[in-house]
Amino acid sequence: RMMERMGYGLILVDVQRNMLEGQDAVAGAAGFRDLLSGLLDAARDADAAIIHVKNDGRAGDPDEPGTPGWELVFTPLPGEPVVRKDVANAFESNPALADVLRAMGVDTVVVAGLQSEYCVQATAVGALERGFDVIVPAGAHSTYDDGEPAADIVERVTLELVAAGVEVPEVDEVTFG
Repeated sequence: RMMERMGYGLILVDVQRNMLEGQDAVAGAAGFRDLLSGLLDAARDADAAIIHVKNDGRAGDPDEPGTPGWELVFTPLPGEPVVRKDVANAFESNPALADVLRAMGVDTVVVAGLQSEYCVQATAVGALERGFDVIVPAGAHSTYDDGEPAADIVERVTLELVAAGVEVPEVDEVTFG
C-alpha cells in the first residue's frame, strides 16, 4: 500500500529587516540569517509550501508598515503567500491560514524566525491548536535580551515548546520530505 506522504510547510515568522539588519538587529544576526536562508532554500528545493509572515507594527515602531524595517529580508517567490499580522499568533490574525495550508497539502509545519517568546512561540502553538504537527528547529528562532539574556529566553521557549508537543530537531535534520 502507498505510504502516506507528509506535506511540509515552512512558516517564516517576522523575518523583517528591522530585526536582522542594522544597529538594532538581534545578536548574531548574520549567522542567524544564514541559517534561515538555508531552511528556506531546503524548503524550496523540496517544493514545500512556504508562508512569509510580516508583523505590522504601530506608528513609530521599527516595523511600521511601509517603512524599510517592515520589509522582508527574503523576497517571496510566486506561490509563496505573504500574510500580515498585528498579534503574536499568525493564525489568529489570519483565520484562513490553516485552511490555506491544508489546501496546499500541508500537515506538518516548520516554524522559524523572530521573536522566540512572542510570535514564534504563539504561532507554533497556534499551529498545534489547529491540528498540525509542528517542528521548530533548534537555533531557528531568536530574540533580544529582555530582563534576562536572549540565550536564556530562547532556551526557556524551546523547553516550553517541547512540553507543548513541538519537535525540536537540529536544523540540519529538517528535510521537508
